[in-house]
Amino acid sequence: MTAHEARPWLVTGAQGLLARALLGHLAGAGITAVAAGRGDLDITDRKAVQAAFTGRPPAVVINCAAWTAVDAAEDHEAQALAVNGTGARLLAEACRASGSVLLQPSTDYVFDGRAREPYPEHAPTGPRSAYGRTKLAGEQAVLHTLPDTGYVVRTSWLYGAGGNSFVGTVLGLERERETLEVVDDQWGQPTWTADLAAQLVQLGRGALAGTAPAGVYHGSNGGATTWFAFCREIFRLLGADPERVRPLTSDRYARPAPRPAYSVLGHGRWHAAGMAPLRHWHAALAEALPAMRHRPAEEPAGPAGGPAAPAETSETMREEAEITCDRCP
Repeated sequence: MTAHEARPWLVTGAQGLLARALLGHLAGAGITAVAAGRGDLDITDRKAVQAAFTGRPPAVVINCAAWTAVDAAEDHEAQALAVNGTGARLLAEACRASGSVLLQPSTDYVFDGRAREPYPEHAPTGPRSAYGRTKLAGEQAVLHTLPDTGYVVRTSWLYGAGGNSFVGTVLGLERERETLEVVDDQWGQPTWTADLAAQLVQLGRGALAGTAPAGVYHGSNGGATTWFAFCREIFRLLGADPERVRPLTSDRYARPAPRPAYSVLGHGRWHAAGMAPLRHWHAALAEALPAMRHRPAEEPAGPAGGPAAPAETSETMREEAEITCDRCP
């Protein structure tokens, strides 16, 4: 056993949707993991972060702690930056001092959404929202502090069991409402947390083995769709009539934070790590949906790893606003 293999992995933001999938996958892979929720580790507190690395520091840190209240960040950008930017930097500095690898999940919101073809990993960024700006600050801090052991993995439209998500909301509304109206002019990639979790664990192992180059990767399921088409596919897989889902445009449901009109991500860099990109979103959804139908949604968690945010919501809950219904925020 190598020194790295003897050290645990640290997962911050442990109550979040992605972190829960990660912890389950790590357990299945026989990797010892420390789960740090907001009450266990405030990543905006330098002393708390340093304390988490004392004794036997982690081999790999996967930072799922984030301010994810997208709309609230428009009025509270400094607080969002403390978690998404400063928190990521403090973790990166601790990783540098201890020789730990850092995997930093990020978001499609770092792009301006004006592209017409998938964004490659090296594409210029240009976030239009406070949330996107703060997540980009975290990316930059990790890449600057850890040029050889820092990994940024951007993802989009996350859903999965054990928490609130667009898919979970649709499952409930299909039973409650005769019709749904969903935006049909925003393009992206639904991503199953189980697929992303497996990819992150494989990337972490590659980082420890020296086979995965540091830098930016895009961790989203393949293909592209709109929220409207995604919702119709959920209905189809449920055996419900997709014609009950009707399209509308984004301007009919304005939100404080601008949503990217097109945030499809390219996946070319995985080959440099000797890894295949994530599978097509159709295949992922078909496998995910049966498990999700039998697990009730939970109350949305706030931004794990940092101070509480007003109007807290999970990252995946931001998409619920795109369905016009009386249950949506």
